[in-house]
Amino acid sequence: MPEQLWLTEILNHWLAGPVTALLRALHIEPSYPQAPIPNAVTMELVVFLFLIVMFLLIRSRLSVDTPGGLQHMMEGIHGFVNDQAEEIIGHHSDKYVAFLTALGVFILVCNLIGLIPGFESPTGASASVPLGCALVAFGYYNWQGVKQHGAWGYLKHFFGPMPALAILMFPIEVVSNLARLLSLTVRLWANIFAGDLITLVFFSMIPIGVPIIFNGLHIVVAFLQAYVFMLLSAIYIAGAVAEEH
Repeated sequence: MPEQLWLTEILNHWLAGPVTALLRALHIEPSYPQAPIPNAVTMELVVFLFLIVMFLLIRSRLSVDTPGGLQHMMEGIHGFVNDQAEEIIGHHSDKYVAFLTALGVFILVCNLIGLIPGFESPTGASASVPLGCALVAFGYYNWQGVKQHGAWGYLKHFFGPMPALAILMFPIEVVSNLARLLSLTVRLWANIFAGDLITLVFFSMIPIGVPIIFNGLHIVVAFLQAYVFMLLSAIYIAGAVAEEH
């Protein structure tokens, strides 16, 4: 039985039966039927609910004359992502900003939630969470490429600019495209996992004072990795929808 966070224990106590039944109906046998919900899923659920509540709260208090602190914060984040997207993707980038903002904010909160006692960062606790984010980004930019150029038009850029080298270029381009999944996953997971581990080690050795320094470092890494993930996603979108394809 893996170690469970207090909230995971509560969810498994109340939902273990239905979740296990659902997994088995999907022909998935959980490793621990009495505790099928892992900590990472619990933390993702907490982040999801937190963001939903925050967005609803901001939406209910939108004001042009007297914007609140949360509205200022989200407008700043949206403006920052919009500027980055416009610089990378071009003048038609506005339709991708909502996706990039949501992805970046979700990853950022996942990275930071581990600083709260009793919680852990799902992006560092399990590689499946960064992989899930990478799959979402991978599916999104490829779908946008297909929408922009059509299925055949988008596929053609995998053959390269020279027809004579198409047979050679196609497998290289496909592998390169798939390697982005590994790159996005490992970069995010390894950095957050390392930050959590270092903080835990120093907290166990010197519980006063020193861990604060590493918590500050963890915050910097959390923001940086969320930004890098969002930035790379924007670069991949730019490549998928570029007119020369």
